[in-house]
Amino acid sequence: MEYSAADITAARSLQIFVYLYTSMATLWTYDYVCSLHEEWTYLLRSRWTKVKALYITARYVPFLINIVHLYLVATPNESADKCQISIDLATSLNLLSLTCSECFFVLRTYALWKKNRILLVTMLSTLLAITVSSFIIGFTPVVTSYSTASAIPGCHQSSGSFSLIMPFIPLFVFQLVLITLTLVRAVQTWRSAKGPLYAILVKHNIFYYACGLLLSAVNVLEPELLGHSVSHFLPEAFQVFILAILATRMHLHLWHIDQHVDGSNIVVCIPMSNMSPINCIV
Repeated sequence: MEYSAADITAARSLQIFVYLYTSMATLWTYDYVCSLHEEWTYLLRSRWTKVKALYITARYVPFLINIVHLYLVATPNESADKCQISIDLATSLNLLSLTCSECFFVLRTYALWKKNRILLVTMLSTLLAITVSSFIIGFTPVVTSYSTASAIPGCHQSSGSFSLIMPFIPLFVFQLVLITLTLVRAVQTWRSAKGPLYAILVKHNIFYYACGLLLSAVNVLEPELLGHSVSHFLPEAFQVFILAILATRMHLHLWHIDQHVDGSNIVVCIPMSNMSPINCIV
């Protein structure tokens, strides 16, 4: 049986897709096992808040993303409509996970700026606008379906669509603004700030947004540098998974440090229950 050039290209793309998401599933599982004790301590001992719900969403949505994406290539699809529904679901889960990860650091920036409500409303409104526009853009790529009669089963998005990289441009700008706000605040308060939580908060913000800026830049530039053959895999695999792992790991670390600080003679603390700075009198 002879294969066309299109079939060979599709087979190569789908193979990379499977390898990539299998590796991401392995990474997620490894991270989950390594932090299992800390995570269940947090889930069982912390009180139910919006931040806790945000954590659970950001933590477990990537697992659903893996299932959906592996289903896309492992199960033959006989109609383009089924492919479109599956890809729309994957796009929605990707954006949900990414938005939850960003919300953690929007709240942290809000805490660093002494609960400035104007800043909070501005950041959340901007993030909402980016998310809504990304939903609209994410549903526009053309879907190619490979049925059971084709040489290559499965379905995937058209990789040549410019709209696939569009959501990362405003996200890059948004992350650049937030890391700037963090640096400005750190410079303004570096002499007066006390306590380990503040230093951890600033370091986490800077590291998270540095990674986010790097990944966003790679996702924007990668189609031009490496071509379009795998351009739609990197945003889903790395931007979403890595940022979700970073956000949830950093939240766990800060919560456990906060529990330790609560039991010590530290004057200033930042409780993770509401992500707002307060003064603790011992």
